[in-house]
Amino acid sequence: MKLKSLALATCMASLPFAALADGHSLKVGMITTLSGGGAGLGIDVRDGFMLAVGQADRNDIEVVIEDDQRKPEIAVQLADKMIQSEKVDVLTGIIWSNLAMAVVPAAVAQGKFYLSPNAGPSVLAGKGCNENYFNVAWQNDNLHEAGGAYANTAGYANSFILAPNYPAGQDALTGYKRMYEGELAGELFTKLGQTDYASEIAQIRASGADSVYFFLPGGMGIAFLKQYADSGLEIPVVGPAFSFDQGILQAVGDAALGVVNTSQWGKDIDNATNAQFVETFQAEYGRLPSLYASQGFDTANLLMSAMDVADVNDADAFRTALQAADFDSTRGAFKFGSNNHPIQDIYVREVIKEGDVYTNKIIGTALTEHSDVYAAECKF
Repeated sequence: MKLKSLALATCMASLPFAALADGHSLKVGMITTLSGGGAGLGIDVRDGFMLAVGQADRNDIEVVIEDDQRKPEIAVQLADKMIQSEKVDVLTGIIWSNLAMAVVPAAVAQGKFYLSPNAGPSVLAGKGCNENYFNVAWQNDNLHEAGGAYANTAGYANSFILAPNYPAGQDALTGYKRMYEGELAGELFTKLGQTDYASEIAQIRASGADSVYFFLPGGMGIAFLKQYADSGLEIPVVGPAFSFDQGILQAVGDAALGVVNTSQWGKDIDNATNAQFVETFQAEYGRLPSLYASQGFDTANLLMSAMDVADVNDADAFRTALQAADFDSTRGAFKFGSNNHPIQDIYVREVIKEGDVYTNKIIGTALTEHSDVYAAECKF
């Protein structure tokens, strides 16, 4: 079955699946954003995940996919249905941290495993951690900490910083300030889903800033970058990969060229798994993969690596297998810290144009084998 067809089928209904001889079959509930302003992020996570499952030709995995519409109440309803009616073993897919906070604690409290392909709120890395919760992407602060570290090396001393007012936005600015050594020309929290940034740009203009650091994922970032370019401001901007990822760049265009951003992944990371992932994703879906697609791909491969050695019904054994992270990641070496969050390198990328396609190239490393500060608060 073509992967596109498989992804469509799993959105519509549960597919029958056959257990392996040793009984290691598993049902996955994927709740992600497939409509509205953040749909591109969820679509990429879904497509990356399904690419990995399709390439492995597994008949022991059933994936049920639902659209959370970026609404916490919908995500909670879907999670309840998947746990109570669908009887899933593992949940995954959530993009937004406010939705993760609404779903994950209740899911793991019921003994389900949750593998996050994106959202990494600080609470779930620290005091609210759980041994059945694994983040395969990052802890929210991480890429922003790398942004602060880069700002220091770039000589920026008076940054204006802004992000949406929700858990990931709060973690973003906390992370930047943790590593950044300069002064702040201003700090703003915007409305989640906001598309008009005239007021914020006016404040930046008047602030005397020598740099702007912003975290505005999805459509928010597209709107801000276009309006910022139209404003004529020449203050350099820096951001995390979320604001300069593959899907966003095509919508922003020339306004993004030369902008520096931080990421734990890039299509030019030099290892065989990543090269094959980029090639096969583009062949299957007709577009370059994004950061989110790579995270979905890695999440599926982590899950399958655990299935190869343990039955999900033996929770202790399955948890140990997940913690071992014995899979080939698009990032190269991959390992979890004590709170089941990655320890990984975070790179500095620059937006470039290859032919008619806007993309990123890695130009340096901001942080090496970086973990998060909340692990010390995590007591399993």
